[in-house]
Amino acid sequence: MTLTVFDCTMCGQCCQGQGGIVVSPMEQLRLAEFLHISVAEFCALYTIPQGNKIILCTREDEYCIFFDPQKACTVHPAKPDVCRAWPFFRGNLVDQTSWELAQDYCSGIKAQAGHEEFARQGLRYLVDNALAKKNDNLEATALQVEDLVDKN
Repeated sequence: MTLTVFDCTMCGQCCQGQGGIVVSPMEQLRLAEFLHISVAEFCALYTIPQGNKIILCTREDEYCIFFDPQKACTVHPAKPDVCRAWPFFRGNLVDQTSWELAQDYCSGIKAQAGHEEFARQGLRYLVDNALAKKNDNLEATALQVEDLVDKN
């Protein structure tokens, strides 16, 4: 599927912010293997617990620990699902105001496509790329869209 509602500009804006990059056990394993370290070592070096979830650390400048301003994502082939899914987060799919606010933050979102088309293509993208998650307290809440899939 070719997306007409989003085209990543590699600006790195989505790599900035604290507390948002949840890494499930499967993602921890994928990242640890990519970095050639154990899951325990990966978690000790790069994550912190937040409630019952594990999130990636951020640097002092609040960018993801794996973001490099010159190279962008240094773990791109293994990056977390929430990163793979941006900007197709639940809030942006179900709420037009959230989608409009996301446009201020992300220059890759094509406003002219309209929210309805953004939501349609976004949900299809999540399903096609196995990023649509069920209600699981170890997964990123932003990807828990299984109930939306059932409606379409």
